[in-house]
Amino acid sequence: MMRKRMYIHGEFTESKSGCWFPVYDPSTEEVIAEVPDGNAEDIDKAAKAARAAFDGGAWPQTSGQERGRILFRLAERIRKDAPALAELESRNGGKPIVEAEYDIADAANCFEYYGGWATKISGSVNPVPDNALSLSIKEPVGVAGQIVPWNYPLLMAAWKLAPALAAGCTCVLKPAEQTPLSILEVAEYFNEAGFPPGVINIVTGMGESAGAPLVAHPDVDKIAFTGSNAVGKAILKSAADSIKRVTMELGGKSPNIFFEDADFESAIDGALFGVFINQGEVCSAGSRLLVQKSIYSKFVEAMAAKAKTINVGPPLDRANKMGPLVSKEQYERVRSYQEIGKGEAKLVSGGGRPVHLERGYFVEPTIFADVDNSARIAREEIFGPVASVIPFENEADAIRIANDTPFGLAAAVWSRDIYRALRAVKAIRAGIVWVNHMQPTFVEAPWGGFKQSGYGRELGPWGVEEYLETKQVHINLNEQPIGWY
Repeated sequence: MMRKRMYIHGEFTESKSGCWFPVYDPSTEEVIAEVPDGNAEDIDKAAKAARAAFDGGAWPQTSGQERGRILFRLAERIRKDAPALAELESRNGGKPIVEAEYDIADAANCFEYYGGWATKISGSVNPVPDNALSLSIKEPVGVAGQIVPWNYPLLMAAWKLAPALAAGCTCVLKPAEQTPLSILEVAEYFNEAGFPPGVINIVTGMGESAGAPLVAHPDVDKIAFTGSNAVGKAILKSAADSIKRVTMELGGKSPNIFFEDADFESAIDGALFGVFINQGEVCSAGSRLLVQKSIYSKFVEAMAAKAKTINVGPPLDRANKMGPLVSKEQYERVRSYQEIGKGEAKLVSGGGRPVHLERGYFVEPTIFADVDNSARIAREEIFGPVASVIPFENEADAIRIANDTPFGLAAAVWSRDIYRALRAVKAIRAGIVWVNHMQPTFVEAPWGGFKQSGYGRELGPWGVEEYLETKQVHINLNEQPIGWY
């Protein structure tokens, strides 16, 4: 069993308390590592290190070219060790190895992309009526506190660290307590890549004892959070005390809409992929499947039949498309929703755990049909492989049901009629809308939600903008006195 220490001011260290907590392999339920149980003292040390690195100019005064080179070196180092990182992340989080490999590649791409952005942050000249030169310049926000979830551990860390570092911010990152191993492994590369001490700090610990002190710390200027709606609301309340800038992505209950003219085979694949990828532990999962009544029975039958062919098992076996859920707590949560669904709708596939797997937090891909949009399984984020299939009459009915949710992260529309598809795109209240596909995203495009799915955007130029302040500079060009007296 390995022990991984947290990373503060360029050094690996234990927690001030000397306490550790276990990290599990969810496919075997065995402890595979221990990491420091960080608390407010460790957060204070990390925040002060980040503050000193920012205020002392070690990072914000580093040229954009040099910041970019360092991010490029980190990206290449991740690529070099990608197979080992993918295996580590698969073992720690239960993610199928093929998906983990894609995630590690995307994390490297993210650091590389924002390495390019480091030299492209610019201001503007404002046209003003006075004899003056008016400028708008961009400056880094300062110290960024970043809290990432367990479903895409290294990729979500990259989404937050990379734009912040490109902007010239320094960072304190708290990984999810369930899945800290891949980012702690990548921390081994930080010094080699050339990051000055204090620029990146990683504190492991629980939400209450490490995450909450990070949000409240006076040296932290901004919080970026991805996670649950309940925790997001608590973060907002705490951050209000010091008027911190906050961006957050809080998940959703995304509609995946299938019109009668959709390509049928592609639609079935898209329905299954949209909700069962990564065991359904996806914030944008298309867990509400809206199917037009004229194809409803055929669609449900075909989807249920194909779901039964999905291989569930140990994530390092490339034949398996679904691994275990991340933890016992998440397993029990999803199992409870499977039981709730049995009382609210018609179970057509799955509904329990695979009988051939005695150990591990595995659940079957589960499909409920004839679901009413008011049902709990249609309104609450389950974060597991549970699909709710909802019939609709026509386009207006589909849009009404799609928007009848407190969330607004993502949606998808399947139709051969481009006019219908584009009408739906305009009408749906969501930050990401796919047409004839679901789940792909790219570092060049914005990611974020409407309504209770949060606010702010990650990725693309929008991601780096979230870590920048805009300063006005006014230069008087008149030589004579102002003449106020």
